[in-house]
Amino acid sequence: MAALLLGSCSPGYAPGTLGQVQGFAGLLVADEPKAVLIGRDILSSGGGAVDAAVAMAFTMAVTYPSRVGLGGGGVCVVHNPKTKKTEALEFLAGPPAELAADAPRPTAVPALARGLFALHAKYGRQRWESLLGPAESLARFGNPVSRALAADLAQVAEPLLRDPGSRKVFANSEGQAAKEGEPIHQPDLAAFLARLRARGPGDLYSGVLAREMSEAVRAAGGTLSPEDLRQVQGRWRETLAVKFGNILLPLTAHFPPPPAAAGGVEAQMWSILAGQGRFGSASAEERGHLLAEVSMRAFADRAAWMNADGSSQIDPAELIAKARLDGLMANYSPQRHTPAASLKTPPADFPENPAATGMVVADRDGQAVACTFTLNNLFGTGRVIPGIGMLMAAVPGRAGRGPYPLGPMIVVAHNVQEFHFAAAANGGQAAPTALMSVAAQAVLDDRPLPEAVAAPRLHHSGHPDQLFHEPNDSLARLEGLRRRGYETVEVPSIGRVNAIHCPKGLPPKPEVCQVATDPRGHGYGLGLGTKRDDAFSGWTFGGGK
Repeated sequence: MAALLLGSCSPGYAPGTLGQVQGFAGLLVADEPKAVLIGRDILSSGGGAVDAAVAMAFTMAVTYPSRVGLGGGGVCVVHNPKTKKTEALEFLAGPPAELAADAPRPTAVPALARGLFALHAKYGRQRWESLLGPAESLARFGNPVSRALAADLAQVAEPLLRDPGSRKVFANSEGQAAKEGEPIHQPDLAAFLARLRARGPGDLYSGVLAREMSEAVRAAGGTLSPEDLRQVQGRWRETLAVKFGNILLPLTAHFPPPPAAAGGVEAQMWSILAGQGRFGSASAEERGHLLAEVSMRAFADRAAWMNADGSSQIDPAELIAKARLDGLMANYSPQRHTPAASLKTPPADFPENPAATGMVVADRDGQAVACTFTLNNLFGTGRVIPGIGMLMAAVPGRAGRGPYPLGPMIVVAHNVQEFHFAAAANGGQAAPTALMSVAAQAVLDDRPLPEAVAAPRLHHSGHPDQLFHEPNDSLARLEGLRRRGYETVEVPSIGRVNAIHCPKGLPPKPEVCQVATDPRGHGYGLGLGTKRDDAFSGWTFGGGK
């Protein structure tokens, strides 16, 4: 791992130009490589973590539209050391006010642009229009299909290409789904982004563009009205904050509250594993069992508190109250698996669509942002809106579609306001357990971050009462789990995680920071180098293109 120095601005470069920042500029990681390269340019030109995150999100709406889009939404957790705040921003693609029973493809209300504008308005440094320019150019002049997008296209090629608008964008010259490296062009989306860049999101949510969009969506069989768009807001929320660590290094982990339901599950798991110190006091042999039991109990409790839209029936702060957590772990045995049927609240059979994605950015000043995005379904409704060029999100609440698996995480040393760790996961129901597995190994067990991300994972939701594991898990660990009473089932993979870890804080110790993208996916991560000549190389992990 190369050493880095704190960044500074070069007097030979005008603000906002590539190369303005010399030395360390920040760290970035996401599931789509081109977005990371755009974020790199933003940091190199003097932008902060939030600027880079906004530009990356708009870029992914062009380069990774299977999971991110202007028709969708997401949730972010943001740490700002200057304001000494860590907070969550919620901008979910919810249902319209009126859902026509005969609508062939009911659509959610677009929230991404409003949410990103709220994020930029509060913490951005660079001009709004400069952050949309790269995405607009990629849409207008074309971009090669990444390995990540190609994998998603291959899953749904037949139904997706039935739609004329989608076929125009995603089919190659032979009429098949575009393959990795083949270019796609989105001129309608480029024009839409140009208007959004020039006029801001106000026109989309309360101006002429709002009327045009709602009419186009309804003509395409969707459900959207100008009033639906006017009601969309980015909502700032207090995080679910879990304190842990020791007197020498007191830390706080921050999670978004419901309806980003994964945040509630993760906060409960982390409270038990780290806040109560159970992970640190467990033997290496017990830790897999502990993770499985904790996740099963958190998912069972979710069945008690979660509404159909992902919101909580109780005050979110009560989810991590000591009495509630003690009750969840009351019948825990280090030697035996507790049958799911014996839990106070039986786990629910609740399918979750895994079509989401995440990214993490931290800059040289210690500002950090972790986000997860979704269209509530792979490629949303599967229809590209004529004249607009974007895919609409599927209406949430059907077949597990919605904000349930969204739950990015940030860890801060709260006494000195230093950033230490951030991660974002996807994979449906497995996202929280994947994230907790990585965080526990990296933050609590001091394992190198790339190893923690690549390590084999377990998942137990209680329904069914089976322990899922990956093919590369060790026979010794699996035999130990079976002796404890688990029925084990092998699955190809469990979740995907992108993460950044700075064990000694950021700032002032970037030289020991690590960034990692999940080898189960096709993402990319990097840290910007030590001087201007190598500022565009940094540290890189991952197998994406």
